[in-house]
Amino acid sequence: MEPRKLTEGQRAYEARRAAKAGMSLEKWLAEKEKRARAEAEQAARAAKPAPAKPEKKPGFFARLLERAHKPL
Repeated sequence: MEPRKLTEGQRAYEARRAAKAGMSLEKWLAEKEKRARAEAEQAARAAKPAPAKPEKKPGFFARLLERAHKPL
C-alpha cells in the first residue's frame, strides 16, 4: 500500500499498528506489502495442479469382470 492511497483514518490505524510493532510507518507499510506479495506468490504456487500420475493398468479381477460383461 502506498501512503498516498490511504485515507486519514487508515493512515492513523496503520500508524498505531506500526508503533505497536516498534517500526516507522513507512517501514511498516513496506513490510506489510512484502508479506502480501509473499502470500500471493505462495497462493499462486499452491494453485498449480500437481503433475498427473500415469493411469494404472487394471488388476486381474477388473480385467475378468470387463471380459465377463462383453457380449459373446
